[in-house]
Amino acid sequence: MSTPAPATQKAAGAPHHQYPLRLGVAKQPLDFNELRGYDSIIDTRSPAEFALDHLPGAVSYPVLDNDERVRIGTLYKQTSSFDAKKAGAVLVARNIARYLETHLHDKPKNWRPLVYCWRGGARSAAMTHILRQVGWDAMQLEGGYKQWRAMLVRDLDHLARTIRFTAVCGRTGSGKSRLLESLHANGAQVLDLEALAAHKGSVLGDLPDRPQPSQKYFESTIWATLSQFDAAKPVFVEAESKKIGGLRVPQTLIEQMWAGDCIELSTPDQLRLPLLREEYAHLIANPVLLSAKLDCLQALHSKEKIASWHKLVNNAEWDLLVQDLLVAHYDPAYDKSMFRHYTNIAQSHLIVLDGIGAASFTDAAKHAIAVQQHG
Repeated sequence: MSTPAPATQKAAGAPHHQYPLRLGVAKQPLDFNELRGYDSIIDTRSPAEFALDHLPGAVSYPVLDNDERVRIGTLYKQTSSFDAKKAGAVLVARNIARYLETHLHDKPKNWRPLVYCWRGGARSAAMTHILRQVGWDAMQLEGGYKQWRAMLVRDLDHLARTIRFTAVCGRTGSGKSRLLESLHANGAQVLDLEALAAHKGSVLGDLPDRPQPSQKYFESTIWATLSQFDAAKPVFVEAESKKIGGLRVPQTLIEQMWAGDCIELSTPDQLRLPLLREEYAHLIANPVLLSAKLDCLQALHSKEKIASWHKLVNNAEWDLLVQDLLVAHYDPAYDKSMFRHYTNIAQSHLIVLDGIGAASFTDAAKHAIAVQQHG
């Protein structure tokens, strides 16, 4: 594993007035393995900035919280930069002192954190300086999050082009997500986009009590996952459309998925129904929410069809509802989308699922791995 370059040292025999350009600065670009070379990654930005996106594995230790950041920014604009810096220094020092007393009090002498803020400016510089004064080998990320994000966008495009994808195709309720889990458990490389997006990919796909991440954080987690793959081996991914809930799959990535190999998971209807009942148990338990979700299909189906689905919800006729949704909506939509985008689906290898227990998915996963290994 590669590790970040050490801080620049003063050359032997150099004149007294020559100093290192910036002591304790980590240069960019910084790949995933280099990030893992640090013991901790500290995000000193506000909680709101952190929630939007952050480096993989980072912890949030804001030197100014959301309200403090607004107050100091307002003071900077309306009064003066000097007054803003003076007031900000008090808050920054107080907040860093609190972290030293709590989260950081038991860190050993050889602890080596990477510290960053928005542009590698005052917030991360203050934290890095104090940590280095304590004796820790803290490093400040050059250019901060802004420069790292620009690197990620370029690198994500490159990574997507270097990987050979195998799309797991199959109609709604065929068990594709469970097959991905079994593939991962059996040693295959898996990119589970729906897990990263916190969404099952359909109009009913919102996960209970788990909102979707921001678009930027979705891309950050994709980058972190792709960075760990061996490009010489295939990567299994569920056949997705361009959007998963409210999130967009990066364009180069979806194009590479469309052009990859395909495996078709075929599951009999008598197995699809119980699978879907399990996956959407939270909607069955909340008929009001389910009805609201069905209303989102009004642009695609007649008022009479939507009304018939509402009637089935009201009568708790779940199997009839699921069966009609599959026949009238999901299966036609799948057939239209897959054959339009996934160019190799006509040559896909068929895997028939014979049950919905763990053993059946393990057998299917081993079959899929064997297919890819032997061509």
